[in-house]
Amino acid sequence: MTDAGARPLRKDAEANRRRLLQAAAELFAERGLQVTLNDIARHAGVGVGTAYRRFANKEEVIDALFEQRLAEVAAIGEHALAEPDPWRGLVTYLEQILQLQVKDRGLTDIINHPSLGQHRVTEASERIGPVLNLLIERAHRQGSLREGLAGTDIVFLQLALDAIIDATRDVAPGLYRRYLAIFLDGIRSEAAAPGPLPVPAPTEEQTQKALSPSRPPPGERRRAGTDDRPDFPAAAT
Repeated sequence: MTDAGARPLRKDAEANRRRLLQAAAELFAERGLQVTLNDIARHAGVGVGTAYRRFANKEEVIDALFEQRLAEVAAIGEHALAEPDPWRGLVTYLEQILQLQVKDRGLTDIINHPSLGQHRVTEASERIGPVLNLLIERAHRQGSLREGLAGTDIVFLQLALDAIIDATRDVAPGLYRRYLAIFLDGIRSEAAAPGPLPVPAPTEEQTQKALSPSRPPPGERRRAGTDDRPDFPAAAT
């Protein structure tokens, strides 16, 4: 009787956990990691006390989402490796990763933001790094990449493009594609003329808006803060 009576509570707890993780994914995608566990609870439609029973703090929520996000990125890499044309495979990887970053503000932070723990940065590097290196090696064997280009170059250039995505998200959300095309032209070994740019250059007004000092810098907009104290009385459960 005791065990049977406990089962609905365990199912309830698991259902609440799933709701909280889904709410966290939606809020991180929309607003980045500055949201709090209290925000997540409200978005999930559960009591704040319930949220703190499932997760001690936001860090635990991020840990729960980390594997899911890492699996998504790894799947994109595996899909790109399956592309018969190595150059097209590398381009596919970058296009799909950047599209994911456009849709999900929190993706980069969840995967490899240093302030969220070196263990995450290391795990992401160990899982995604070999796939990216294979994409680069295939393209080098094909002869389509400039000499000396390494997988780590792609990582830093991806971070640079992510900064453009973040700065122009509310001004010209597709602008990053222009700079991706310029980047791709720059890493090819071919001496052929560059292809057409997919979107026009930003206007002066768009540039001023994107770089306006009134807008918080990306690190401030997406900084992962601590979430140690609930906004409900300590006696509440």
